[in-house]
Amino acid sequence: MLKRIGTYAALPITVTVRAMRDAMEKLVELPRNIKQTCLLLMDMLFVAGAMWGAVALRLQDTSFHLGATEVFCAALTVVFSAIIFLRLGLYRAVIRFMGQQAIWAVITAVSYSTLILGSLIFFSQAEVPRSMPFIYWAISLLFIGGTRLAVRAYYQAKLRSMSEKVIIYGAGESGRQLLTALHHGDQYRAVVFVDDDIALQRSVINGLQVARSIDIPRLILEHDITQILLAIPSALPERRKEIINSLVGLPVYVRTVPKISELVAGLASVTQIQDIELDELLGRDPVPPHPELMDRCITDKVVMVTGAGGSIGSELCRQILRSRPKELLLLDSSEYVLYQIECELKKLAEKLKLEVEIIALLGSVQDQRRMESVLKAFSVQTIYHAAAYKHVPMVEYNIAEGVANNVFGTWHAAEAARRTNVETFVLVSTDKAVRPTNIMGASKRFAEMILQGMAQQKTRTRFCMVRFGNVLGSSGSVVPLFRDQINSGGPVTVTHPDVSRYFMSIAEAAQLVLQASAMGTGGDLFVLNMGEPVRIIDLARRMIRLSGHEMDHDSHTGENIEIQFSGLRPGEKLHEELLLGTKVEGTGHPMIMRAEEECLPYDQMHQHLLELLEYCDEMDCASITTVLNSAVSGFGDHQVRYDHVWKKQGKIGLPSDVAVGPPVASSNVQELFPDQA
Repeated sequence: MLKRIGTYAALPITVTVRAMRDAMEKLVELPRNIKQTCLLLMDMLFVAGAMWGAVALRLQDTSFHLGATEVFCAALTVVFSAIIFLRLGLYRAVIRFMGQQAIWAVITAVSYSTLILGSLIFFSQAEVPRSMPFIYWAISLLFIGGTRLAVRAYYQAKLRSMSEKVIIYGAGESGRQLLTALHHGDQYRAVVFVDDDIALQRSVINGLQVARSIDIPRLILEHDITQILLAIPSALPERRKEIINSLVGLPVYVRTVPKISELVAGLASVTQIQDIELDELLGRDPVPPHPELMDRCITDKVVMVTGAGGSIGSELCRQILRSRPKELLLLDSSEYVLYQIECELKKLAEKLKLEVEIIALLGSVQDQRRMESVLKAFSVQTIYHAAAYKHVPMVEYNIAEGVANNVFGTWHAAEAARRTNVETFVLVSTDKAVRPTNIMGASKRFAEMILQGMAQQKTRTRFCMVRFGNVLGSSGSVVPLFRDQINSGGPVTVTHPDVSRYFMSIAEAAQLVLQASAMGTGGDLFVLNMGEPVRIIDLARRMIRLSGHEMDHDSHTGENIEIQFSGLRPGEKLHEELLLGTKVEGTGHPMIMRAEEECLPYDQMHQHLLELLEYCDEMDCASITTVLNSAVSGFGDHQVRYDHVWKKQGKIGLPSDVAVGPPVASSNVQELFPDQA
């Protein structure tokens, strides 16, 4: 019975609170000028009410009578208070985001209003208690300031209920700046700091307690944390790696503020929360570049980058620009990517205050006349040849075009460089060129052998090659694919549970390419030290866990992301290699090695090139593969299985396998396969 009575008694209170909340929501939805007018009228009611309340409190009586003089003083106080409140900007501040300055403005405005009231009472000899203005000041401040603080508190509570709860790892200057930024937004609500500094632990900074890192699992459960924001931009790479590794497996999304180098350079701000950088996913530390090697082939020289709009080519351009070339030529066959990288580089040059002429050139590396005219017109001194088709299955589906671009693009660009006396020509190669199982890898190894053969000739151009593995974040890389799959709820697709790859960040790979080019003497094949190969499934698991999700065997609670195995794609192999042989020596740079690998004489390479040229023109994929098999060591007996055109024509599988598609007349077999008919 008592419980029922208590319920009935609580109903009016609940209804009143709900009505007040609905009224406040409707008031907020009004236009700003109407809200300001309503707030001014309400404040003037508070002023009048505060004057009446001050007299009533002092006299301890509510039945007092005011004369004409007292009413006149009250009216003037209301008018002058309205003018003062408007002049001090009390209605320019948004109440729900009101800060310390707005609070001081309220105190100042009420104080001026009290001063006017006291002056009017003194000069008019109004019959009110002399302590009345002081009581008026307190009541006005309570009404005018209190209502504003109440509205702000209501909205902050509402925002807190809708925002994600986060932990800020790092209670230093960056962490405090980040906390201030989060207070002005509605997306995140920081509930606690975490710091490794013993002196800061168990203290309170800006209203948040500082906890120890070992308390993170408990804090996640207690506060229902969804994200951990790393605010440790000045931490050493080793320490950052330790912290990130300690957070792998926790049911939270781990993000970070930019590094101290980016903050100091003005390239980012503390408030720019971002995902964990790609190189930190590897758990390996990049080696700082050697400035003297970076600049040797670039500073005050005319430099060209082919494939300038691609992943590697665009990063090469960014690194080259910082080394202050005389001119930077961007060559690409895609108008869209060329426009993008040109705009980006011009903005970067303006930001860094670099007086470098950036020239965007449309063209294909397969067009030798175009290449020669460009190189001669601009007197190019250094070429970084990054133009290539690199997607393994895509080249398997388009064999003739893939070989034409990767092989003849390199040959024509190198010949144009030799004829125009370019000082240095650098080929960006790949680990897939070592004992290749696909057309893309074979074409890149063939391109390497072209330069090795040309280096045997008498030439003023230094030809060298730089070979490395996968780069994180490049187009077609697994990392952007995994991120998209995780963001869409999975599944994450891995080709095989045992597949592994060498990985390096794009920035580090580009820096090492530029440094290796300075070491070449002619015909050099440089191999980058990629560290230990990374299992793709381990990388996928790491990304899933750092995104705050779980997998089937995880014990913590969170959204489940499934890993599915899709099978190796056409031309892929389980493990990549960086070296064809065992002859390798150091270069003085810990990340760059010089390899000695067998190559064919240039005359023999030239004959193979002429054969490939004929077969590519005829789109004879079987003969293209035969030439690559005979020239490229370790390529093996590659069969044409996936080329779209050949599949449509029914030529795949002839003559040893069963033909796919419509049968081919026997009279045409000798024309297609002259040595086998």
